[in-house]
Amino acid sequence: MNDASQAAPVAAVPAADVPTLLVKIYGKDRPGITAGLFDTLAAYGVHVVDIEQVVTRGRIVLCALVTAPAPGTGTEGDLRATVHSWAESLRMQAEIISGIGDNRPRGEGRSHVTVLGSPLTAESTAAITAVITGVGGNIDRIFRLAKYPVTAVEFAVSGAEPTALRSALAVEAAARGVDVAVVPSGLQRRAQRLVVMDVDSTVIQDEVIELFAAHAGCEAEVAEVTAAAMRGELDFEQSLHARVALLAGLDVSVVDKVRAEVRLTPGARTLIRTLKRLGYQVGVVSGGFTQVTDDLRDRLGLDFAAANTLEVADGRLTGRVVGPIVDRPGKARLLRAFAEQAGVPLSQTVAIGDGANDLDMLNAAGLGVAFNAKPVVRQAADTAVNVPFLDTVLYLLGITREEIEAADEVDGDETY
Repeated sequence: MNDASQAAPVAAVPAADVPTLLVKIYGKDRPGITAGLFDTLAAYGVHVVDIEQVVTRGRIVLCALVTAPAPGTGTEGDLRATVHSWAESLRMQAEIISGIGDNRPRGEGRSHVTVLGSPLTAESTAAITAVITGVGGNIDRIFRLAKYPVTAVEFAVSGAEPTALRSALAVEAAARGVDVAVVPSGLQRRAQRLVVMDVDSTVIQDEVIELFAAHAGCEAEVAEVTAAAMRGELDFEQSLHARVALLAGLDVSVVDKVRAEVRLTPGARTLIRTLKRLGYQVGVVSGGFTQVTDDLRDRLGLDFAAANTLEVADGRLTGRVVGPIVDRPGKARLLRAFAEQAGVPLSQTVAIGDGANDLDMLNAAGLGVAFNAKPVVRQAADTAVNVPFLDTVLYLLGITREEIEAADEVDGDETY
C-alpha cells in the first residue's frame, strides 16, 4: 500500500457555492462558552471553517463559520433553534447568518500596522483607520499588544502595498501625535533577527562625551557642538576630533566615574533581555567610546559592540581617538558586518537610533526605527517612536506586554 493510500482524508475548504452559516454569540464571558457552542453544533455534523473570538472587559464575542447541517442531523431551522435556546440558557445573545462559501480571500499586500499612543484617542484612531481605507487597505483583525506604559494596538491589513501604506500613515501619524509602524507580513517577522542600536540618547539617556566634558569643565561648549552634529549641521568626524581635543589631560580614572554616571533609558534593559530570550542577537554601535560601550556590552549581555576609542598615555586622556572612526557610514558598515557574523540577512535586521549619524544604518536595516529622534531622522526612518520607553520597540515586532511580563516572572526579573 503506498503512502497516499495510507494518508488520512483531509477535509476540503468548502466550495464557493456551498451553504455556510455564521454563528455569532455575545454576552458576559465565563468558562466553557466556546466548548458549549461547539458541543451544541456537533449534534448537526457541521464542519468548522473559521473561528474568531475576542474578550473585552469581560464581554465575549465568539464567531464560528460552519457548514450547513449534515444530512440526517436536522434542518438549518433546527440548528438555529437549538443554538438560540442554548444561548438564552446562559443569558447570552445569538445571531446566525446564512451565506455561501468561506470568507472572501484577503487581498495582496499584507501588513502589520502597529499604532502607539499615550493616550490613544478615538480621534487619532479614526484618522489612522481612514488612511488605511483611503489607500485601498482592509483591516482584517485588530489586537491590543499593550495597555501600558503606552497603548499599543496592531491592525492586520490587506489590500494595500506596504510602502505606500507606510508613507501615507507617516504623514497622518505626525499630524495626530501617535507613532505608527508598518511591517510587511510573512515568516520573516517571526524569524531570528539582529537588532543594532545607537547608544547615546537611545540605549542610554546621556551623551557620553558630555559626561566626560563635565569633568573637564567644558560641558556647555561640547554640548553645543554635539547638538549641531546630531542635527546634521556639522561633519561628525570633524566635530568628534574637536570635542575630544577638549578632554586632553583628564586622568584616566574619569572613565570609571563616567561609567557610574551613565543612565539607561527606561525600558532598555527589558528590551535587550526580552530579545535575548527570544533568540535575537543584539548589538550597539556608537559615535561615543569603547570605554563605555564595552562596559554596557558586559553588563547587558550584548552580542556586539563597537565605538571609537579614546587614546590614553601616561594615565591621562590625550585628546585624540585611535583606530577607525565610527561615524555615519561606519555605523552602516558595522550593521552589515554584525549581520554577516550573526548569519542574519539585512532584511531581518532592526536598527534603532536618534541622530543624523544613524541615518545610513537605519536605511540599511530591514526596519529602521527613529527613537525620540531629531526631525531629519524621523522623516527618513521607516517608523518613529516618540515615547520615552525603549521597550516599546518590542510591540513593533508583535511582542505583547503580557508575553514580556510572563517571561520576567519566570526568570524573576523586574520589568524595568
